[in-house]
Amino acid sequence: MSYFDKRIGNQSSKLSKDLLQLVERKQSNLCVSVDFNTKDSLLKMVEAVGPYVCMIKTHVDIISDFDIDLVEKLKELSVKYDFLIFEDRKFADIGNTVSLQYSSGVHKIADWSHITNAHALPGDGIVKGLKKVGLEKGRGLLLLAQMSSEGSLAVGDYTKASLAMAQRHKDFVIGFIAQEKLGGENDDFLILTPGVGLDVKGDGMGQQYRTPEEVIKAGTDVIIVGRGVTGSQSTVDYQKAAAEAQRYKKAGWEALTKVHGL
Repeated sequence: MSYFDKRIGNQSSKLSKDLLQLVERKQSNLCVSVDFNTKDSLLKMVEAVGPYVCMIKTHVDIISDFDIDLVEKLKELSVKYDFLIFEDRKFADIGNTVSLQYSSGVHKIADWSHITNAHALPGDGIVKGLKKVGLEKGRGLLLLAQMSSEGSLAVGDYTKASLAMAQRHKDFVIGFIAQEKLGGENDDFLILTPGVGLDVKGDGMGQQYRTPEEVIKAGTDVIIVGRGVTGSQSTVDYQKAAAEAQRYKKAGWEALTKVHGL
């Protein structure tokens, strides 16, 4: 049995199976974080890097001219270039509140984002509230078990509690934002890791970077890269971003191939 066949067979969620199939099909385990604050710049960047990614990560609450047309175009690009959409919302409230934040308001995240994430801090209620909205739509949740920023408090017992919470909700929690593989023999959660860079070790604002091979050796499935691909919004170069996305796609896939003997 191949590496991907085994991993896909271990998944409880159709969405996590779909993501692993996408990674294998596209030979990309790259997620690009497009943290741009205008509709036009975000869509242009997604158009540039879309062919090389398995996932695009957004922060729609920073977009100054957000409208439903942006969502429709983003959905069209996800089909055109074969990637999933991950809205990095980081929910952190009681169940009733997050269910409303997820389903309602201006952004209506559950209607278009395949994946979102949440802090485990409020307890199981946060998962239940999000699951009430997202499960029937085929969505998936990542718990923030660890973070890549210097001085993060998401360590030790907090990380263990996040794992236990995910184990209780395997039908909806597909994995973690984490720095290493989490879980025992009966768990096969997906690990998405930010703070991946090929050229720098830090950004002066607490972000710490590791190479694709370093994180994949630690158990990462999908590498999340932001400014290393997109550059600064003030000096954006879409052609360069496309080239950097290709470089990170190649590095991520080569690391996955090397570590897992594909």
